Amino acid sequence: MTVHDHSSGAGISSDVILALPFAFALVFYVVCALVQWRRGRPWPWFRSAAWTAGIVAAATGFIGPLAAASHGDFVAHMWTHLLVGMAAPPLLVLGAPITLILRSIDVGAARRLSRALRSWPARFFTAPVTAAILTIGGMWMLYATPLYAEMQGSVLVHLAIMTHLFVAGYLFTAAIIPVDPAPHRAGFALRTVVMIVVLAAHGILAKTLYAHPPEGVSAIDAQAGAQLMYYAGDVIDAVIIVVLCAQWYRASGRNLRKAVGHPSGGSAAADGAAKNSVTKPLHSLSRRYRVIAR
Repeated sequence: MTVHDHSSGAGISSDVILALPFAFALVFYVVCALVQWRRGRPWPWFRSAAWTAGIVAAATGFIGPLAAASHGDFVAHMWTHLLVGMAAPPLLVLGAPITLILRSIDVGAARRLSRALRSWPARFFTAPVTAAILTIGGMWMLYATPLYAEMQGSVLVHLAIMTHLFVAGYLFTAAIIPVDPAPHRAGFALRTVVMIVVLAAHGILAKTLYAHPPEGVSAIDAQAGAQLMYYAGDVIDAVIIVVLCAQWYRASGRNLRKAVGHPSGGSAAADGAAKNSVTKPLHSLSRRYRVIAR
């Protein structure tokens, strides 16, 4: 039995069951966006579009003809790998779901969610190094061990691996180009170094697959899948790099504007205090003059 077998009779198709989490995520996001519209704070359309595209990309790797073909075709499998683990995460991150949820739920629930985001497990799993190990380490374990062959013959192993690729990809993307509130956000230098390391490891893995196919995969299929992984993966990584550079540029611009606004190096509060030290005696002298004049 494979993941995409359909039940007979009045049974529910496995595709329908697998589609439920994606449908819920999409509907919940739309409801929260509508709440913002009703409150007079329209949610940006491009974030809704990014979230929708990300959900569709992720769902395509679990259900539908491409997902079904991935069980016997290594190239189709690599397409699902790219969609679920690499294409969907940046789109979902750009959808800013945590920000939307925090704006839409009540104050008590928002505080509980904020505490969860500040907890040590959240800090650990969203750290760039941890997220990088989860995503690139999972890929190497999948293709450099007999795990890929096990994945093709077991429903649970297949779902577990695809889910891991999806979650690890999201955590890694959120750590490198965070859009939502991140109490433990890493610096740009660390994120850049981690991104470079992951790029190198991803490229080496693709070349390894090209030269040494996984168990049960022909050399022709392995070469086609490895080329797809290498070149299509580079396109997605390039998008992440562009977003990272844009975020770094904006942050540097804000810091520069602050510095230019106060050439002496002092803060606005210091400037205000200096101004008061000059004007206060003048006001006092003016009041004394008016008293004497009377």
